[in-house]
Amino acid sequence: MPVHAPAILVLEDGRTFRGDNYGAEGETFGEAVFNTGMTGYQETLTDPSYHRQVVVMTAPHIGNTGVNDDDPESSRIWVAGYVVRDPARVPSSWRSVRSLDDELRAQGVVGISGVDTRALTRHLRERGAMKVGISTVETDPAALLERVRASGEMAGTELASQVSTEAAYVVPALPGPWGEKRFTVAALDLGIKTMTPHRMAERGCEVHVLPATASLDDVNAVNPDGLFYSNGPGDPAATTHQVEVLQAALAQGLPYFGICFGNQLFGRALGFGTYKLKYGHRGINQPVIDRTTGKVEVTAHNHGFAVDAPLEGSTTTPYGEASVSHVCLNDDVVEGLELRDASGALTGFSVQYHPEAAAGPHDAAYLFDRFVDLMSTGPEARSARTSTDADADADEKEA
Repeated sequence: MPVHAPAILVLEDGRTFRGDNYGAEGETFGEAVFNTGMTGYQETLTDPSYHRQVVVMTAPHIGNTGVNDDDPESSRIWVAGYVVRDPARVPSSWRSVRSLDDELRAQGVVGISGVDTRALTRHLRERGAMKVGISTVETDPAALLERVRASGEMAGTELASQVSTEAAYVVPALPGPWGEKRFTVAALDLGIKTMTPHRMAERGCEVHVLPATASLDDVNAVNPDGLFYSNGPGDPAATTHQVEVLQAALAQGLPYFGICFGNQLFGRALGFGTYKLKYGHRGINQPVIDRTTGKVEVTAHNHGFAVDAPLEGSTTTPYGEASVSHVCLNDDVVEGLELRDASGALTGFSVQYHPEAAAGPHDAAYLFDRFVDLMSTGPEARSARTSTDADADADEKEA
């Protein structure tokens, strides 16, 4: 077993924890948040939504299944730092190709182990998410505290452009009873996870993943049946370009589906505000009610901001009537929105949680089917059917 150097963790309020280095040696800073998941740590580590955040795992034993090359949700680890209590000494899984410690070290991610993560989590629940530093090179907590307090804030920061793809790419539709392809989806990558376009491809969607800087012309260039906005990091109030693109897309009647950050930007496009939660929702055990079906889902979350929309009634917007479709049963936070036209037909919807959750739970996977249904009855589909009917009528008259 390797010998690990001592490490310290200092929160911006001065609370200090000591432990051992886990992963790369060095120093790192970010926003301290906690994740309640007991599995799926590879999905957490490689989720771009965790960019510039130091993740505290509440489950005491982490790393027991090692690391494989199939489960990452992006091309790299995005967390700024990693905090665990009891790391696995030896990974045990037939899929494992290396240890989590080795992977963190290889990607330069500074972490700390041997920390009382229960005490740290309780502190963050009481005081709220805050800036933090982890160091294996600094022994003086007061000196590290100065650097922690001088580090950047999460509120007011635009980060989606830092994690987005630089060039557009296509995820082909997977064949099924419908043939090779059913729909074309334009997906703005604000920090998209690999599993998201895969879930759509499974349903016959050809997904054109576009950079976060894409314009409405870029969206329309792929002739989409629907528009999708992904999860991602940062403050939605600081992300303005994508809101403007979404408003223009809604105005032309393009069916819309958004996840997580895509829910927050949908809210802002509809005229609602957003705000920072005290410590956020991160984990795989959050109960949410879908008001359209009355069913309660156990869901996976990763968000530090939320939409400020009225829980009851509807709000008139330039694009139709907007209302809250999903609510967290723990704290009544808005977890989904829907938009309907004058006839009451659904034209767009979003959820704050992750229906694509690779490690589960999978209660919310039906939302991808809802998007497919929306595209099958959306304005593009109606226009195509009208044109087909008109051509058939013309042929009949000529005959």
